[in-house]
Order: sequence, then C-alpha cells, then structure tokens
Amino acid sequence: MNDHPALALALAAGVADQLAHPDTAPAAVTADATRQHLAHGPVGIALLHIERAAAGFGPWQRAHDWLAAATRRPFTSGADSHPFYGAPALAHVLACAAEHLPGTYQRALDLLDGQVTHDARRRLDTAHRRIDAGHLPTLGEFDAIRGLTGYGRYLLRRDPGPVLRAILHYCVRLSEPVTHDSEVLPGWWTSTGPSGRPDHRFPGGHANHGMAHGIGAALALLALSARQGVTVTGHHQAMRTILAWLARWKTDTGRGPAWPYWITRDELRAQRLAPTIPRRPSWCYGTAGQARAQQLAALALGDAVLRAQAEHALLDALTDPVQRGATADAGLCHGFAGLAHLAVRTAADAAPETAEQLRAILPALLSTLLPPGTAPDEAATALVNDPTGPGLLDGAAGTALGVLAAAGTEPPRTAWDACLLIT
Repeated sequence: MNDHPALALALAAGVADQLAHPDTAPAAVTADATRQHLAHGPVGIALLHIERAAAGFGPWQRAHDWLAAATRRPFTSGADSHPFYGAPALAHVLACAAEHLPGTYQRALDLLDGQVTHDARRRLDTAHRRIDAGHLPTLGEFDAIRGLTGYGRYLLRRDPGPVLRAILHYCVRLSEPVTHDSEVLPGWWTSTGPSGRPDHRFPGGHANHGMAHGIGAALALLALSARQGVTVTGHHQAMRTILAWLARWKTDTGRGPAWPYWITRDELRAQRLAPTIPRRPSWCYGTAGQARAQQLAALALGDAVLRAQAEHALLDALTDPVQRGATADAGLCHGFAGLAHLAVRTAADAAPETAEQLRAILPALLSTLLPPGTAPDEAATALVNDPTGPGLLDGAAGTALGVLAAAGTEPPRTAWDACLLIT
C-alpha cells in the first residue's frame, strides 16, 4: 500500500458512501434489536459521518439522518442501559457532534447528561454496597462497555465534577485486594468467566486484563483523569497497584512482552501461566490495548521507563509476525483497523523515535484491509456486506474510522474513540 493515505481515505469514503443514508443500509442495522447499540447500530454509524464531516471529508446531513433514524423512538435509560447501549451511547455520539456544531444538539445533550449522571450515581451506590459486603464484582460493574469506567470516561469529557470523582474513588477501592474463600485476590476478581456468566472452564472465576471488560479500562480512566488534573485520594497508588499486578503476569514472547487476557484461579494458585498459543494483540484484549493503557499511566505518573516499555511493547507486537498472524479481522475491536488506530494514538504521545517507528508500520497494517490490486470501492463493499455488519466495533463503520486517523497519522477531530478509553 505505497500510497496508503490516499487509498485509506478512499476506503473510508467508500464505506461512508455505501452507508450514506439509513434507508439504503442493511436492514439489520436499524432494527430494534440494534437501534440503541453503539457497537452495532445507527448511532455508531453516525460517528463515522460526524468524524468525516468534522474533518471536512463529508456532509453533516449524513450524520443528522443517521441520528434521526436512531431516535425515532425513545432511548432506554436506567438499569437497562449502559455506555454502549441506550441513552449513554446516544449521549457520547451527540457530544462528538455538538463540539463542532454549537447549539445544534445542546438541549438533548443536557437532558442526557442528567440521565447519565443519575445512572452513574445509582450504579456507584450498588457497587459500594457490594464492596462493603465483601462480595466479588461482576465485569459489568466496572468495565468499559457496560460499567462504571465507561460512565467515568464520558463524565471526564462532559462534567469532571463530583460524580466523576466518586467513580475514581470507586476505582481506587476496586484496586484494593480482597479475601474471598480464604484467598487474597485482586479487587477486580470476578466469579464468572470472561462472558460475565458462570463458566466451567473458569472454576473460581478470573481476573480480566482487557480494555473492553477488564482492569485495563480502570487503569486507563485513572490515567486519563490524572492527566487532566482530576484525582482523588489513593489515585496514583491505585495505578501503581494495577501496574504491579500486570508486571507480575507479563510474559516474554521472544519478540517482546505480552500480557495474558486473564488469570484463572489455578494460575493464581500456581503463580504461573498455563501454556497457550500466541494471541492477537487487540484493543479489547491483549498487548495493544494494554500497551496504550500503560503508556497513559506512565505519562500520568511521569515514569519515563514505563512509558518506553509500553511504547516498545506495542511496537514489538505490531512487528511480530506471529502476533500479527493471530489477527484475522478488519475491525476496531480485535482487528487490523484497531491496531492501526492504536498505533496512531500511541505515536501521538510517544517519544519521537518510537513515534516514527509506529507510523512506519501503518502501510503494512492498512495493506491487510486493502490488498494490492483491490479497488477501495470493492473493499468497502466487502466490508459493508460482511456478516459482522456495518457497525462500530466489529464492522465497516469502525474499520473506516480506524483507517481515517491512520491515513493522516493524526488523532481524530471529534474524540469519537473516547468510548474505547484510549484517549
């Protein structure tokens, strides 16, 4: 992909053109089952059009049309909603648009802000009662997709006041060890499998490291807040506690460090990892997302050594043919678009030499999405019609957003990726 910026822009434009209006998009996207979901539905596709319009690549009308399609019926709030579903998901998307269209969505956004704050308070009360009772958390209590770290990231952007501080205080408590069944466990240990449900493959539960569903998101929120000057008692120690746990379980692949997706009770008792095949270094799980979270923590703590280690961990993962070979998808969540986007975000905060090396990898990453001889329109059609759907996390809209930043090697204009807690 020698002319990777132009081809990447053409690929993103092709996806945007095929998703220009909800009436011509695949019907499943606007169905009730997906309508309110940031990962799969029209609000996630609206993010693509918002980012392109803010960058001067497309008309705002496309974003308005997708938001109109999403909001023909009321959005869910309260206990059945979460950062990627219902009112909080819509709030994130409207916030991205409102920063570039002052006043356009302000009334709706003010109402949604109040709802998000109310829901976060309710969830905090439940979480603190759970901690006080000595019970283990669910993944949905604290994770980025469904939990309090997702709420915290939104409030850091919109209202970095008392409720955000309360979420940060909760993250500090989450980092503290607990004793359960006479064993000392990290405070984020859950009694379920990674799906959030009981799983015979995880007797005794697990400690999840991921950015989507694990402690990586809490580390990132603590770091992002500290970088904006919003901290609470125990804030920096909580980051160090999480970092020490992750350092304990870091492994050497022979081509650089890697972090396991999770730790099982048997591994904790044995104090060593079970043998496993190489795993993809994605955003949701693995080295890529972990490296970004630890880079953010290093910047917040002023730790130059940790910063260099995190940046080189991502560089090593993206240049290791074995780890790259374990990646088979195009999307943001666990595919090549996500890796390219993480490379751009990490490079923006990296030491100059490492930043240059990360940017030099982008053509190779983008070439997996647009192989030589494949026209951008043809690749866009394949993405839009893929069985994964055209949504944000796994589908065409997210892939197009990932390549947009990689095309110009500049961070997004709208911070649409704040929902991923990488910025």
